[in-house]
Amino acid sequence: MSYADVNGQRIRYDDTGGDSPPVILAHGFLMDRTMFEPQVDALSGEFRVITWDERGFGETEFDRQPFTYWDSARDCLGLLDHLDIEQAVVGGMSQGGFLSLRAALLAPERVRALVLIDTQAGAEDAERLPQYRQMQETWLQVGPVDELANAIANLILGDAELNAKWIAKWRELDREASMKEPGDCLLGREDISDRLGEIACPAIVFHGTADASIEMPLAEALCDGLPSCRGLVRVQGAPHAANLTHPDQVNGPLLEFLRSL
Repeated sequence: MSYADVNGQRIRYDDTGGDSPPVILAHGFLMDRTMFEPQVDALSGEFRVITWDERGFGETEFDRQPFTYWDSARDCLGLLDHLDIEQAVVGGMSQGGFLSLRAALLAPERVRALVLIDTQAGAEDAERLPQYRQMQETWLQVGPVDELANAIANLILGDAELNAKWIAKWRELDREASMKEPGDCLLGREDISDRLGEIACPAIVFHGTADASIEMPLAEALCDGLPSCRGLVRVQGAPHAANLTHPDQVNGPLLEFLRSL
């Protein structure tokens, strides 16, 4: 197993290795690096693919201190340092996209391009915050009980088999480590829409047409705001984790984009 000591965290990661152009992918909230297995399988013949567990999730050893997505962006860049990678395509799903955008703002010379999946540049919707805070509090008090776990799994995955697999993983997580500081980071993030114009690297946006967590107009605004966005791929019928539930619609355009670089 591979770990990197970065910014006071012990980050668990997988790396296909080799001299091919590197691509580093960051998972969504409550997910882990394995959500990119369909992309690793599709890309690894031509690209070096790195996936990693963010603070609070998977097998990363997290210090349980408050953090922001700017810190997570520095974790990503620090992992690249650990791997002696000067520049990579940086991407992620949902919160993985939040940190990828910030990495491009922090260190534009390190980010060859952006791959943004079911994500956005804005803050959390104020109308949804009370509901999400209640879900966070319930998780902290009693854990991912059936009603809560199923509601979250349907938002992210919407597939009975995948729901069961990930709910089982959630029940193995440390309740506090996975939901207190990571949840505060997610729900308290700031809007960086006004900074998208600073990001000059090529980008591609993927978004599920059935994503009820981040609606399609936010994906359209993200692509419109990035000066070098090469397109928005609408993943038909996909929920929030489009790359995991509908890889057949994601992998082809993703490969085409990466080859074009």
